[in-house]
Amino acid sequence: MQVSEDSTNNTASIKNLKGFDASHPPDPKLIDSCVHCGFCLSTCPSYRVIGKEMDSPRGRIYLMDAINEGEIALNTATVEHFDSCLGCLACVSTCPSGVQYDKLISATRHQVERNYPRTLSDQLVRQLIFSLFPNPDILRILLIPLFFYQKTGISQVIRATGLLKKISPRLAAMESILPKITIKTFQDNLPTIIPAQGKKRYRVGVILGCVQRLFFSPVNEATVRVLTANGCEVVIPKSQGCCAALPEHQGQTEQAKALAKQMIDSFADTDVDYVIINAAGCGHTLKEYGHILEDDPEYREKAKNFAAKVKDAQEFLATVGLTAKLSPLKDKPLNLVYQDACHLLHGQKISVQPRQILKQIPGVQIKEPLDAALCCGSAGVYNMLQPEVAEELGKQKVTNLLNTGAELIASPNPGCALQITKHLELQGKKMGVMHPMELLDYSIRGIKLT
Repeated sequence: MQVSEDSTNNTASIKNLKGFDASHPPDPKLIDSCVHCGFCLSTCPSYRVIGKEMDSPRGRIYLMDAINEGEIALNTATVEHFDSCLGCLACVSTCPSGVQYDKLISATRHQVERNYPRTLSDQLVRQLIFSLFPNPDILRILLIPLFFYQKTGISQVIRATGLLKKISPRLAAMESILPKITIKTFQDNLPTIIPAQGKKRYRVGVILGCVQRLFFSPVNEATVRVLTANGCEVVIPKSQGCCAALPEHQGQTEQAKALAKQMIDSFADTDVDYVIINAAGCGHTLKEYGHILEDDPEYREKAKNFAAKVKDAQEFLATVGLTAKLSPLKDKPLNLVYQDACHLLHGQKISVQPRQILKQIPGVQIKEPLDAALCCGSAGVYNMLQPEVAEELGKQKVTNLLNTGAELIASPNPGCALQITKHLELQGKKMGVMHPMELLDYSIRGIKLT
């Protein structure tokens, strides 16, 4: 059979398409498990906002398969659809075929960062994010000019004029979720070891997080008080750094591995029964250390053993039980709505436990919102990298939370709390947003909500 020159050239050009490298590309077996039924479409937040097939889990799996087969390239046209994914994992919970989309999109993102040359502006924004947020010590230094930026009123002028949004929508998105910076933000008051109150039941480690320790330090302090009040000796290694959630979710392979190793080493000689985390996104990544370091012969087993000890604070307390006495938070019943963080609900399958814990507080009544499983749009740094889609999702989430008629929102993740607070303000609504550990802490200490 004679092959035409055009056919030969076409075959050669296909083989020369830039695609995935040989280091852990999306697994063809996992790709083949997708039967393309479309159940994922209605639960996918990016598909619901953008409305394009390629911005759905099913569409992205088509793209992964085609790139694996050398039929299409890893280029701007395909990467934009991978970037539009929030990584919320709602599709994993919904899929009747059990497709492990979480593993597929994780492998793809690491491939993208290695093999796709981003634009200079994209590189600069990402470099800023990956240099600051996983490094709380560096971020704390940056807080000094940001403190004066807020105190002098410059922030109000910038927001009122919309100047920053005209210069860079991504920088404007970062600025828009910046919480109020106070003197307390610069403090680090937690000691290395805090004894249990009463009879010691467990010795647990606590991870402080990056954004959490700077902008939500009261949540960490509340978590420690709740744990010690329930018979836990708490250990907080000073050498701990970032959990690696941000770089891992965005495909920064080497940074994620280095941070995971540092975290494991920081708890190496602590002899803790469990490692407790109070931020949903961090917890999901900590439990994935065995996967992140599976190719490292020195840390492979260490990573698996560490991950086996990791528990979300609410998950842990629901399992071991509360021993501290709980008091009402108000003189009348308190209607609150619990906001399911995606990496708790879909990533860690933790949904019932937080509600069980909160219901033990006398007088608490929990309202359930419409579309509770839909992402709020925060998704790590998604609301900074994809602000348009995130804005629509934030608006929808807050509307659904408000429509419950609840007085208070309980949110177990710092990114979600920032996103929800922002959109409450945009809608002109005043409603408190608190971490469940803060509510438990108030209840244990007998502090009433105003």
